[in-house]
Amino acid sequence: MPVTIRWGSDRFEFDIPAPNTTLGAIRTSIAQYLHLEPHAFHLVHDGAVMADDNATIAAYHVRPNSIVTIVADNTLPAPARNSEQGQIAQIRAELVAVNNTLVPAHAAFMHELPIKPKADLVKEHARLGELLLQSLLRLDGIVPEHDWQDARADRKAAVKLLQGLLDDLDAGWAEKR
Repeated sequence: MPVTIRWGSDRFEFDIPAPNTTLGAIRTSIAQYLHLEPHAFHLVHDGAVMADDNATIAAYHVRPNSIVTIVADNTLPAPARNSEQGQIAQIRAELVAVNNTLVPAHAAFMHELPIKPKADLVKEHARLGELLLQSLLRLDGIVPEHDWQDARADRKAAVKLLQGLLDDLDAGWAEKR
């Protein structure tokens, strides 16, 4: 189950580590991901500032589907909204979410497709199709500048992956008829 990290209007997710993981380890991971100094920001969960880096995440009651907010010092730049690295981070965050949730569900659905009756799979087919389309639309909203080759390549690969999953889903469903 993921934990959502919010920084300004940006959001990204990571899988919740073991409950005995220290806040310092989480802070370091977030700092590396965002290319910040580990003590240049504060982490807030359920309205409380998580200040003790030696405390475990269990002590702060961080659990699946929790939201942790990054509160930065005024000296930090705002999240890069219109930079190549910012867009690459958005694309990769979308791919992480897809790989953690939709890819396993897609694989399970494709495995069950020849076994179960079609009536039992109608809702799951609709759910997976909708979530894949939503993810494609989120990627469609990321428009890299013409000279940002890395961001363009990452977006193209992500769209190709999602479109492939959607095509597999639809082809398997059509065969089931």
